[in-house]
Amino acid sequence: MHHWRRDVVELAALFTAVAVADGVANLVGHGPDGPALLAVSAVALGATAGFHTWWARRHGHAPPTGDTDARPRSEEPQAGPSELPSQVTEESTLWRMRTTVKDAPGSLAALCAALAGHRVDILSLQTHPLGEETVDEFLLRAPGGLAAAEITRAVARAGGNGTWIERADAHDLVDAPTRVLGLAARTALDAAELPLALRQLLGRCTIRSLPAAPGGSGRGQEGVPVEGVLEDTVMRLRAPEGGVITVERPYLPFTPTEFARARALVELDARLGPRVPRGQDVLTLPEGNAITVRRADPGDLAAAKAMHDRCSSRTLGMRYHGPVGDADRYLRHLLSPRFGRTLAVQTPSGRVVGLGHLLWDGDETEVALLIEDQWQRRGIGAELLGRLVAMAVEAGCESVYAVTQASNTGMVAAMRGLDLPLDYQIEEGTLVITARLDGAVTRARAGSGRYDERVARD
Repeated sequence: MHHWRRDVVELAALFTAVAVADGVANLVGHGPDGPALLAVSAVALGATAGFHTWWARRHGHAPPTGDTDARPRSEEPQAGPSELPSQVTEESTLWRMRTTVKDAPGSLAALCAALAGHRVDILSLQTHPLGEETVDEFLLRAPGGLAAAEITRAVARAGGNGTWIERADAHDLVDAPTRVLGLAARTALDAAELPLALRQLLGRCTIRSLPAAPGGSGRGQEGVPVEGVLEDTVMRLRAPEGGVITVERPYLPFTPTEFARARALVELDARLGPRVPRGQDVLTLPEGNAITVRRADPGDLAAAKAMHDRCSSRTLGMRYHGPVGDADRYLRHLLSPRFGRTLAVQTPSGRVVGLGHLLWDGDETEVALLIEDQWQRRGIGAELLGRLVAMAVEAGCESVYAVTQASNTGMVAAMRGLDLPLDYQIEEGTLVITARLDGAVTRARAGSGRYDERVARD
């Protein structure tokens, strides 16, 4: 549209210039005022050229922005995708933080404003009222370059005190009610899950179970009412079998809310009574003998004692690291799901020929094996150990340790066969082998490549 208009104007200007030039030439050549007319013609031609130049600049070849939605090109150089500041995503870090503030209007708002000032996002918040104060527990997402000390200083300026902070992970993104319900479901299925559930509920803590003393007296029942006791960083709960479960967290006091949740899990365990998942795997050993691997419980006490009677003094001594006569009194403790998980190996006739234990030792985890003499060196120990370590990985344990002797070449070989990083320590003539599980891919079955396996579920 604009192109033909411009062409018409240019042609009109050209014809006008030619006509004016012809008329000027005739007047100059034949009229008395020729020189004056020549000067006037020069001025007219200059004006025409100036008008044409102005018009060309005013209406160039680029289309008008109003007709095409085009915008003037920026004078600044365009950055590539990696150089655009608005597209750079800063690495973020998850934090769990707990702080105490006065139970007054505006105290929580001041904390939130202080965190927002450092570009910290609050993902979840729980409050634990404590009379005149309130403990606020946050799950935070902060910029990767923001140190924990900067967060705590900002919280302190906003009125928080006794602040505690540590790194969190994706598992902490689950809200508290969902996490508690999941832990309750795990505890309902397996009594051995109670210590693990308490640890996941309360964070890094040490859990010890003290059995009830015979005859109704002793440390196991001293001063612990049915509803339990909360003492700052220690809580004591009456165990279903009459003993005491002690939970310690020295770095952070327990709140009444946490105490109530822990007590509810213990009460659920007491109402459901003893329970162990009833599954079993039937395996064929290389020489053709069939064995069954299953979870053991206190009902296997008699069969376990009978296996003790068939074991040599050397085998029992390597397992229990003490007088052989004391071995039997450990069995009731070892077979209780309160203190861990036990796997039993039995023959088709029902004879127990091997036991594997995964024991909750405070905030650590121990593995132990006992194989009857005539069934040793057949791969049973490696099979049990692989299953126990797989259980530990599933339970979220960071490591497991085995206490043995350097002369127990079978146990040492089984630990090496896990293909995990191992640490060796000698303590008073005893060899302690620790396998680190964090970040490791552990075999669910240590001997899966050597056995034909079929699974039978009760």
